[in-house]
This record gives sequence, structure tokens and C-alpha cells, in this order.
Amino acid sequence: MNAEIVAIGTELLLGQIVNTNAQYISQRLPEVGVNVYFHSVVGDNPERLKRCLSIAMERSDVIITTGGLGPTNDDITKETIARLLGKELVLHEDILEEIKVFFKRHNREMTQNNIKQAYLPEGSIVIRNRNGTAPGCIAESNGKVFILLPGPPSEMRPMFEESVLPYFMEKSGHLLVSRYIRIFGIGESQVENRIIDIIESQTNPTIAPYAKEGEVMLRVTARCGRGEEPGKLLDSVVDKIRERLGDAVYSIENEELEEVVANLLIYNNITISIAESCTGGLISKKLTDMAGISKVFEGSVISYSNDLKINMLGVNKDTLERYGAVSSQTAIEMANGIRDI
Repeated sequence: MNAEIVAIGTELLLGQIVNTNAQYISQRLPEVGVNVYFHSVVGDNPERLKRCLSIAMERSDVIITTGGLGPTNDDITKETIARLLGKELVLHEDILEEIKVFFKRHNREMTQNNIKQAYLPEGSIVIRNRNGTAPGCIAESNGKVFILLPGPPSEMRPMFEESVLPYFMEKSGHLLVSRYIRIFGIGESQVENRIIDIIESQTNPTIAPYAKEGEVMLRVTARCGRGEEPGKLLDSVVDKIRERLGDAVYSIENEELEEVVANLLIYNNITISIAESCTGGLISKKLTDMAGISKVFEGSVISYSNDLKINMLGVNKDTLERYGAVSSQTAIEMANGIRDI
């Protein structure tokens, strides 16, 4: 099955919010054998939305929409899709009752327009929303599958996990399983050069390189039938790549660099303190976001000015004048200074 994700909301087009929903759904669908071929974003306009959905129907088996399921007049997703499929919107009394309970539980008054959220296209499968008032649904028509989900990620993601993934698992005859190799210290072109023969001979699994900020990631994906063991397909390729790239590989578990560093420090009971300048506390922030880091993280000094480098960290004035603040010589003296503190 081939899928298209249609994000609905003028706020997305204006850049007021980032479309993280499409990223999340695209990452999860391959696990159940669904390929994502297109992303679309359209504003809260009935005609433009209808045209966008019509194009999606022509080129995709599955159309997943996010947004436009709220109670206001500009929430038009259900209405537009129902018209497109020739279906009526039907009131679900049980859903309406759940919405009333939600408002009562949060000590909020339910307004008349919230009733609109209990209407769904006839014959659709209801996707309950345990974190908000907008239910979703799955509507099947003429070989096409429409999946309607709310926009807020805190609502969309649990609904996707609890209802959408199981729906596709029942239909799919195969799975796509991926492993992620995270690489630091060498660039994308150098990575490709070292493993070019592996990439050129790939069949199953396949290898896809991605350049991320400050690092490179390889996604190794195996296609397998139900009951097959994807690990057997993946392990040999991942091991071969690790052997080629050596210490440049810092994770094969799709962990962030700061997560790996924090875990190594904690596991080995090694304390750390940091002196930062141009990074403005960024390294300290990344580490202190990690759970359990308080066991080993002592603290940091953000010595942006030369005076602070001299007076707090003990950097030699002559070093700054001769080599400048951004130099290996100054960095070494900063590191010695924070170690002494």
C-alpha cells in the first residue's frame, strides 16, 4: 500500500507551527508495510482541500489527514471528505457522551459547536481520542482508505499507536524493519566512499544515507514477511558497515549523541564539567536534558568574554592575544581551568 499524508491547517502554511505529525507518521508506517510517497499541506479552505484530496486519491491507496477535526467553522476535514466519498455525516451518541464527560472532567463548559465533533462519515471505523475532544476515523471507499486524525501531536500519536498501526498490521502481508547507524566525525561523502560497494550491491536490506546537523545517519531497512526474523537480514549488513566505519559509529540504536555520552559517563561513574564560549551553554543543555546526568555532571562555565576566561578560568592573557579566543590553545587552557574548579 502507498500512502499520502495530508496536513490540514493554514497555520502550517504560515509557518506558525512545524509539521511534526508527518515526520512521525512517515517513520512509523513502514513498520506495517505501508510506503509513504507524498506529503501535502493545505490550508483551511474547502475547495483547495477538496482538490488536494482528489489528487491524493488518484496517486495513493491510503490518505492520512491530520488537523481540521475541531469544533469551529474552519474545521472542515470531515465535511470535505464525506462529500468527496459521497457519504453522510452520522451522529455517534456514544462519542458525544465521551465529549461531555471530557468537559465535565476538566471543569469546562461544553459549547453547542462541540457536538459537531461527534459526527463522522457513515460506515467509518471510529478512532477514539482519550486526550481530547476530536475523535478520528477510518473510512474505506472504492479501494481507498482515508484515515482522519486530529492535529495536536499529544492526541494524534496515541490514536495512531492504538488504532491505526493495528489496522494496517491486520491488512499487511509484510513488514519493513529499519536499523539506524549514527555516525560522527566524518562527512556523508566519506561515509559513502567507505561503503560504496555495499550500497551498490544492496537488494534486501537497502541502505539510505542522511546528512543530519553535525553527523551522518544510515538507515538499513529489511523487507520481510510475517513470521520472518528481520534481525537475520539486518545484522550482517549492520556489522559489515560498523567494521568499515570503525569508531565513527557511535550508535546502532538510533540514539542521540548526547544520550550515548551521558550513558557512558553514568555507567562508568565519570564526572564532567564543561567550559563553553561560543556554544553559549549548548553542550551543557544537551547533557542536562538526559535522565540521571546529575550523578556525574558537576556544572559549567559559559565564559563568553575574554575577561571571564581570564578571571574565572585562568586563561593566560598572552594566549588570547597571540592565538585568539577561538583557538585550540585557548580551549586547552579553558579545559584546564574548569577541571581545577
